[in-house]
Amino acid sequence: MRIAIINSSPYMKKLLCPQCKIHRFRVKNEKGDSVVVIVNENYEVVPIHPEESLEGFDLEVLYCLGCSWKGSPRSLVH
Repeated sequence: MRIAIINSSPYMKKLLCPQCKIHRFRVKNEKGDSVVVIVNENYEVVPIHPEESLEGFDLEVLYCLGCSWKGSPRSLVH
C-alpha cells in the first residue's frame, strides 16, 4: 500500500464504505492510536489532516467511522 502525502482535496474522488457509503475511516497502530483517513480512487490511504503521519499505522485494515464495517482499502466502493 502506498502512502500519499497530499492534501485531501474536495475534488479528489473518495472511495466509500461498502456498508454505509461514507468516506472516512480510521487506521490504527500497534499501540491502539488512530488517525482519520480517506482512500482516494488510486487506493491510496490519505490522512485528512496532512500534518499527521501514517508511519507505523496498519494501512491494510480500515475501520469505518459510520458503522461497524472493517476491511481492506480494496473492499471499498466507488
